[in-house]
Amino acid sequence: MIVSVPNLTRDDARVRAELLRVESYDVVLDLTDGGGAPSDRTFRSTTVITFAATRQGASTFVDIVADAVGRVTLNGKDVPIGEYEPADGIVLPDLELDNTVVVEADMLYTNTGEGLHRFVDPVDNEVYLYSQFETADAKRVYACFDQPDLKAVFTLHVTAPEHWQVVSNGKEQSVDHAPAGKTVHFAPTPRVSPYVTAVVAGPYYVVRDHHDGIDLGLYCRKSLAEYLDPDELFTVTKQGFDWCHASFGMRYAFGDKYDQLFVPEFNAGAMENAGCVTFTEDYVFRGKVTDARRERRGETILHEMAHMWFGDLVTMRWWNDLWLNESFANFAAPLAQAEATRWTHAWTTFANVEKAWAYRQDQQPTTHPIVTDAPDVQTAEVNFDGITYAKGASVLKQLVAYVGTKEFMAGLRQYFQDHAYANTTLADLLAALETTSGRDLRQWSSVWLETAGINTIRPEFSLDQGGTYASFDIVQSAPTDAAASNVLRPHRLAIGLYRDDADTGQLVRTDRFEVDVADRQTPVPELVGMAQSDLVLANDDDLTYCKLRLDERSLHTLRTGGIARLAESLPRGLCWSAAWDMTRDGELATRDYVALVVAGARSESDIGLLQTLNAQALRAVQIYADPDWAPQGYQLLAVNAVTAMWESAPGSDHQLAWAHAFLATARSFEHTNEIRALYTGDNVPPGLALDTELRWAIVQALSARGAISDAEIEAELERDPSATGKRHAVTARAVAPTPDAKAEAWRLAVEDDSVPNATQRAAIVGFARTVRDELLVPYVGRYFADIPDVWARRTSELAQNVVVGLFPNWPSTVSTDTLRAVDEFLEPTNLPAALRRLVSEGRADVVRALAARAADNAAGRADS
Repeated sequence: MIVSVPNLTRDDARVRAELLRVESYDVVLDLTDGGGAPSDRTFRSTTVITFAATRQGASTFVDIVADAVGRVTLNGKDVPIGEYEPADGIVLPDLELDNTVVVEADMLYTNTGEGLHRFVDPVDNEVYLYSQFETADAKRVYACFDQPDLKAVFTLHVTAPEHWQVVSNGKEQSVDHAPAGKTVHFAPTPRVSPYVTAVVAGPYYVVRDHHDGIDLGLYCRKSLAEYLDPDELFTVTKQGFDWCHASFGMRYAFGDKYDQLFVPEFNAGAMENAGCVTFTEDYVFRGKVTDARRERRGETILHEMAHMWFGDLVTMRWWNDLWLNESFANFAAPLAQAEATRWTHAWTTFANVEKAWAYRQDQQPTTHPIVTDAPDVQTAEVNFDGITYAKGASVLKQLVAYVGTKEFMAGLRQYFQDHAYANTTLADLLAALETTSGRDLRQWSSVWLETAGINTIRPEFSLDQGGTYASFDIVQSAPTDAAASNVLRPHRLAIGLYRDDADTGQLVRTDRFEVDVADRQTPVPELVGMAQSDLVLANDDDLTYCKLRLDERSLHTLRTGGIARLAESLPRGLCWSAAWDMTRDGELATRDYVALVVAGARSESDIGLLQTLNAQALRAVQIYADPDWAPQGYQLLAVNAVTAMWESAPGSDHQLAWAHAFLATARSFEHTNEIRALYTGDNVPPGLALDTELRWAIVQALSARGAISDAEIEAELERDPSATGKRHAVTARAVAPTPDAKAEAWRLAVEDDSVPNATQRAAIVGFARTVRDELLVPYVGRYFADIPDVWARRTSELAQNVVVGLFPNWPSTVSTDTLRAVDEFLEPTNLPAALRRLVSEGRADVVRALAARAADNAAGRADS
């Protein structure tokens, strides 16, 4: 199997784009073995490309990654193939002003989630296929000029087994039937980039609906059909279309059909193929999930729908402007959720999930501006990160506060109208927004989009003898990280003052002031003379992107139950977020953060906030706590979780969330016995459904503690022989606290190139999730010895899974010894830039953890 693809450079792409205008592709794919059955290893691809050249006699190249190239003709003449090398593509010499190239080739299926992925369902042995082309894998399925600024009209014809569904970007126009299989002919697309074209084929189960002139389709594997919930999926889809049409001023541009397909072994959450959106089938819930999980699925649906405008209709010219696609989709999704769906608190989730991701990424030594350099495709692939998605969306939220919602949305509508079906850069967007807002955005762009790092905002004040504010300032500090830009930025923010209400017992907002902050210190004279509040939120309503700090009085209020007394979820979320960031920075001792969580989490009504809190508290004990205190931290969290599990309303989301928190934090012999009693059904809280997914979570928890046999894991797999069950079993075996289990997990993840992407991920998760992490210490050296070869021979997705997922920042390897090993690895100057970046980010996590541990240790000594 071919595992690497050419790394197209921006310079080569620019030269090719200046030379060519691509008119159309006609792609014929044969997915059968010639007898009507699915093909096994390869499929036949024939591509006809018509394109114009600006210079007679010039030469260019067409991209293709094939098992074998049969014949290539240019304007009717054979093109010598010679010793075909995928890295070189196929050279097309002596171009005419108008050209037609025909490429016939045998292409390889993959099991990596890239190109055309082939999956066999273990339940019924049916074959399922789907494509995934971002950033530059369309060349794995058909010959093409695989870059975003060479858009064209695509027409696909696909031969497949008679009983298969075949879906592509265009609507099915006609079908030819023959003994060798049916051939489905699709309508031509509008002008789109190759990376958003798609083909999905297999005996998928389908449910159809219709809304506002658009045919809607939902697809999943037949063996998952009983779990598909079309009512909710169609509801969110329809709400999304209504909101997008009203907000963006242009109708959906890709015909009169919109298909959403849940596909196996997908590498990401979803992909915005025009009119043919693919999702991870983990969004087909096989058991009870909390509404937070449904909210995230809804966010993903709306994110991909927004891409039909941001990315598919109007596309960035090159990957340095990837944010034009992803930041906008990541901003539009919670906006649509809050305004058009039942998840009206979506901005709370955004503040605690998306922004937490952005804050972490923006404090790495590899942080970069939102508009960032991408000299080649490999560099672009590691920029699908918290900066491009979450910081970009956060900054757009700040921009809305700065220019006004009405003016901002008018600018977007102008942008779509001016650049429909074309490619753009940052300057094009700013021009549209400046026209509608009347503001000069060049300075705003310079400091927000073109510099890196995050500012810290804190209130500073003095009190007079009567306890009123004698002075009140908002103080902004510049980022000090070496990779960040040492700049102060303009912020439009709100200051919220909260006080205890004796009548209701709640902590209520009594005053709110919006201010513009640009300098290091901004006086707020409106607060002078007011009585000191119990809680000050200097970024109330989460208008800006910043690290928020809390004063001592506010922290005391939170420690004494103040978070539970806040009625609204967003201010609670901002308080939790500030406390978490202060813990990561060593400003709040880990034991104090855990105490805050234990005191307040059981009163947290927002299920998304609760699940985020539980995950962060566990992570805090794992890597930020003094190792001598960590066992006490695990016990506090586990006791809190098991108590809450039994106290929660039967069958509630909170009961399920606390059950999972208990499984993650339990360490004692007594708690292990309680997990065993859940597994056997001997002691289960009323209403807690031991469905397939929860059973697997219990099995994995027991395995991590050495409290279940391999025979019992095998019996669970017999109960659930599905593809998901097989992945769960891989994880269950990998978490076992034995040297043999870790060795096998390492082999699957690092050494065996034949395993599918989903199996690799399952092994990685299990390897690192252990309660006896001293077993992992020997793998520090192996990690640095193995990853260069993994990077060289694996595809980008699979290599990144290993480099990131197995980086040794486990509790027992957070040490100066690990830092020395990292530094020795990073010393050579010839490391691939993307690999260097990922390892450097892992190093930064260890440095941060060591500092937080030292702070926690100091707090423990002070208490004693």
